[in-house]
Amino acid sequence: MMETRMKTLKEFYPYYLSEHQNYTCRMLHFVGTGLLFMILVSALVTQNYVWLFSIPVVGYGFAWVGHFFFEKNKPATFKYPLFSLASDFILFFDLLRGKEKFRIIKK
Repeated sequence: MMETRMKTLKEFYPYYLSEHQNYTCRMLHFVGTGLLFMILVSALVTQNYVWLFSIPVVGYGFAWVGHFFFEKNKPATFKYPLFSLASDFILFFDLLRGKEKFRIIKK
């Protein structure tokens, strides 16, 4: 059976949210993305660009712990790396604004 591939971020984002319904997983994504931004700003302000190498470790590290240990699924990054990255940022700012909720319970 052939899997249909999502072609737009608008089409992908609802799937992304369905893969991020666990509270702890969302919190870990939020913390990892927040730290990513803090590292980016700090590296730029201090001109200590070696810190930029830690961004993927921090960003993906927190997210993957959320998926493997709490959400119990594979990160969407493996199949849709760019859509997943963009969706991480969308979710971060949606959570920050209160548009999305932290407390989601999977049934």
